[in-house]
Amino acid sequence: MIAPFSAFLIAAPSSGSGKTTLTLALLRLLSRRGLGVQPFKCGPDYLDTRLHGMAASVEGRERLGINLDTFMAPPAHARELFGRWSADADVAVVEGVMGLFDGAEKDRGSSAEIAKLLGLPVVMVVDARSMAYSAAPLLHGFRTFDARLNLSGVIFNRVNTPSHYSYLEAAARDAGVEPLGYVPKNEAIAISERHLGLNTSVSYDREGVIERMADHVAETLDIDRLLALSAVPRPEAPADLPRGTGGKRVIAVARDEAFSFLYQENLEVLRRYGRIEWFSPLEDDRLPEADLVCLAGGYPELYAEQLARNTAMRGAVAAYCRSGGRTWAECGGMMYLAEAITLADGSRHPMCGVLDLETTMQQASLTLGYRSLKLQGFTGELRGHEFHYSKLLRSGPLESIANVTTASGKVSGTPVYRKGNTFASYIHMYWGAEPGFPLWLLEA
Repeated sequence: MIAPFSAFLIAAPSSGSGKTTLTLALLRLLSRRGLGVQPFKCGPDYLDTRLHGMAASVEGRERLGINLDTFMAPPAHARELFGRWSADADVAVVEGVMGLFDGAEKDRGSSAEIAKLLGLPVVMVVDARSMAYSAAPLLHGFRTFDARLNLSGVIFNRVNTPSHYSYLEAAARDAGVEPLGYVPKNEAIAISERHLGLNTSVSYDREGVIERMADHVAETLDIDRLLALSAVPRPEAPADLPRGTGGKRVIAVARDEAFSFLYQENLEVLRRYGRIEWFSPLEDDRLPEADLVCLAGGYPELYAEQLARNTAMRGAVAAYCRSGGRTWAECGGMMYLAEAITLADGSRHPMCGVLDLETTMQQASLTLGYRSLKLQGFTGELRGHEFHYSKLLRSGPLESIANVTTASGKVSGTPVYRKGNTFASYIHMYWGAEPGFPLWLLEA
């Protein structure tokens, strides 16, 4: 008999072990059973949450992926989110980030911290393609390292044969961790997982890939035992938060294949102050009449030619910003407001020209990490995450209006620009824990 509520966190010893593949497969398998499945993602990732929502949404039952991050928001906020979004679910599935104990500093903000905070049993995913009984000391170490953590089960990934799994099964039992099945080795599934995150085209068959992932593991996972092991008390649902009470304000939010990096909780906060109206810088020829325009991050470099061709939208955005319209742009959105984007092949594509700067994909290198901000004129502390390969090619006389530090408290050179009522930065902000920030933008 299935417990009234089950919840578990999927973790791994390291990145690349197969957490996302397994999470998507489990979300779809549980949803196929008619269960209401609520997905969560540890950390600041905005791609996996989209895939989670897709995998958990079947037969007209829509689910949204929600971020849980104890660096970008206080622990109480994570508990509130978990309780609120799990209130009508039968099962909550939380995908971890990186290795189980990997955080911003040591295990601060790690999957382990979130599992302990929410009282969740942990199911480990172990890449076993070159492993047999050595899984025993590995699992024993993870199980005993922190006595406050409940490592209750393990699923082995990339298993060659049923006989291979029998060795792994014995190793898990000797380590005191219950084996819950395995994922047969299939390189096509692993490749598809990588492409799911990198290919943003609407024509890409993510739905078909998720279905194949679920089919691939349906016979080798013990779903009933997983649900029984992860039966936990249902989290307390918080009091209803104000939603849709923003009156007649209109908040225009860019959303298309080029601009899609959106935290769901940011959208929930925006709805407290007005009605969201979506628009596409790729396809639309006009900007909605709005009190605030939000240009999310994404992949403008992949659609630079198409964005440049849409001169009507570029002109509308530029006119709005130059007339004092309130605008928040981050990462890809900032690149769109710049003079131009230069691609890796050297081609230069004009953008909106609102900000006197240019970005380039030439000699691209990854900039990655958590950020804390003290913004001039705003009394709270904002937190967010920086993740981009592009860099500034040049910038004119623009000054930063923020003191930005890293997770370890060191000064970061990342600027936050302001020109009139236009704000822009490479940082993806999370304002779920600072719900007054959009109001400050609206009244800036």
